[in-house]
Amino acid sequence: MADLLVRGIDDALVKALKEQAVAHGRSAEAEHREILAAALTRPRRRSFAEVLASMPEVGTDADFARAQSSAEAPRVFD
Repeated sequence: MADLLVRGIDDALVKALKEQAVAHGRSAEAEHREILAAALTRPRRRSFAEVLASMPEVGTDADFARAQSSAEAPRVFD
């Protein structure tokens, strides 16, 4: 396994790391490893296009037609 040395960390971050480690019953080094692993092994975020492409085909355009209203549309950006 490789070693990782991180220099120039703000004292407040080191303190927060140590406090979080104590709360989780781990050493600061083990907490640091856990944080790095969690941050770097997350599933890849899908692009907006991928999300749209994954949406199922449901209904027809007519199913989503707006009802005509004689009332003025709400002014939400004023």
